[in-house]
Amino acid sequence: MRCLNILLIEDDMIEVMKLNRTISKLELPHKIIEANNGEEALQFLQKKDELPDIILLDLNMPKLNGIEFLSILKKDEILRYIPTIILTTSNNQRDLLECYKIGIAGYVLKPLKYEDYVKKIQSLLAYWSINELKQI
Repeated sequence: MRCLNILLIEDDMIEVMKLNRTISKLELPHKIIEANNGEEALQFLQKKDELPDIILLDLNMPKLNGIEFLSILKKDEILRYIPTIILTTSNNQRDLLECYKIGIAGYVLKPLKYEDYVKKIQSLLAYWSINELKQI
């Protein structure tokens, strides 16, 4: 299993702690880079010095929501190739369709039970750690 650099864009600190706790519990080698909102994430990505392998993106955020962030990301000639997976509580079909139209790599609903969350994250990260990712 390859170690992934993961950019987590999430404004809820409980969700950030939950992902970090899950990766720790599963003893995965992945590195989490945290951004509290889309603007902060874009500032990090614009440097283009340490780009993530994948992005985990929440949809409901202040300043710049997930869909707005995606629209900006996918217009960039370099950043557009970073697989972006939506990690959200929104099962709104319009959001789902809009995200796939823009070009996401996946849409994962956060389950309520922690055990179910751990299983989903484990599967998600296992899948991406065996994928051939474009070296940017």
